[in-house]
Amino acid sequence: MNSKEIFSRSYQVSPGGVHSPVRSFRSMGCDPVVFSEGKGAYITSVEGQKYIDFCQSFGPNILGHRDSEVQKKVCSVFNKIWTLGALDPYSVELTEWLVDNISFIDKLRFVCSGTEAVMTALRLARAYTGREKVLKFDGCYHGHVDNMLVKSGSGLAGLAESSSQGVESQIVSNTLVCELNNLEKVEQIFSEHGSSIGCVIMEPLPANYGLLVQAEGFNEKVFEIAKKHGALVIFDEVISGLRVGFEGMAGRLGVEPDIVTYGKVIGGGFPVGAYAAKKEIMDHMAPEGGVYQAGTLAANPIGMVAGLATVQKLKEHNIQEKLENKTQAFAEKINDEIKKLGLPFHMVQYSSLFWLAPDIGRPIRSPHDFPAGMAERFAKYFRGCLQRGLYMAPNAYEVGFVSWAHSEEILEASAHIMIESLKGVDEHH
Repeated sequence: MNSKEIFSRSYQVSPGGVHSPVRSFRSMGCDPVVFSEGKGAYITSVEGQKYIDFCQSFGPNILGHRDSEVQKKVCSVFNKIWTLGALDPYSVELTEWLVDNISFIDKLRFVCSGTEAVMTALRLARAYTGREKVLKFDGCYHGHVDNMLVKSGSGLAGLAESSSQGVESQIVSNTLVCELNNLEKVEQIFSEHGSSIGCVIMEPLPANYGLLVQAEGFNEKVFEIAKKHGALVIFDEVISGLRVGFEGMAGRLGVEPDIVTYGKVIGGGFPVGAYAAKKEIMDHMAPEGGVYQAGTLAANPIGMVAGLATVQKLKEHNIQEKLENKTQAFAEKINDEIKKLGLPFHMVQYSSLFWLAPDIGRPIRSPHDFPAGMAERFAKYFRGCLQRGLYMAPNAYEVGFVSWAHSEEILEASAHIMIESLKGVDEHH
């Protein structure tokens, strides 16, 4: 069966035909391609068409699809155990490795997704401080937790309402929202609500609604303001954690968050999330303390083995640093071509993440900076790339990920495809 037929079948039995909204291609002006295989830097459609893949499952596949060394380790445990619901040696090994390699955490607990990690981190912060209000930033996405679905990331971009239907108003009433890159507003919110704010949650590298690299000092200043008022700081490093370095953005900024959440890279391509903190905070979790959280499939042995094999390989080959250099050269090449051709775009890059943004003559640091017509122009560019054999996240606000499997030759070919596709976006070029 081809993609169109499979999507038609799926549409009858799943909302929008998909299990996560962005997969529908709804804003791309075309039906989704159905993929059945992935290896390295490529994914293959059910029709047998190969595509260079920069979505990489939205970030987990830092080594590319089905890295052969990780696959060997996964197969070895796959033949022993699938799921236990009990303590196993695999989770202990990965937890010890992470605690040894991340200086600001003493204890960590695994869950099955970044959303679960955030949900529990917020509960833990409220319990620890005895305060109910949470401050988040407009455009930062922290999973589909009820009180975080307020002005949240790319999945909700373009919807009529800034928060999801079905979220109770009294839950949202304890969520305070601030613009990114606006320290004056942060100060104002804390001066009005400081004594009732239990925590600030932030993506120190906002990467779910564009790649919104914050001005130097912004994250550090928010941290300082929160501490002054007795609030905890949660770093949501589901995307950036382990990708920009083992200590994530916290390590880059030299800031030690009170609680940190992880996902994506941590599971090596399997559904794994985690939250971590110093002992005095984590000991509030049951069974030590009174904050409850549990999960049948948490610390699934296969995800634990894949995660450990991934982080060990990252460390052994110094992969994050090499990927950053490779991605920087890739983005610079594209920006040079864009400039030569006078195209109104700019490739934003940080570590091994990149994002094609409209050129507004200055850095885009907040959703308030997005120009009109951005999504429509991206859809045209996306379709051009797809026709030429390159796949990325089907959304103007999602970032791209360079993996260890993207060779220089693949990046060279990708740059050519991207530039050719960009030329077709504006008819006068």
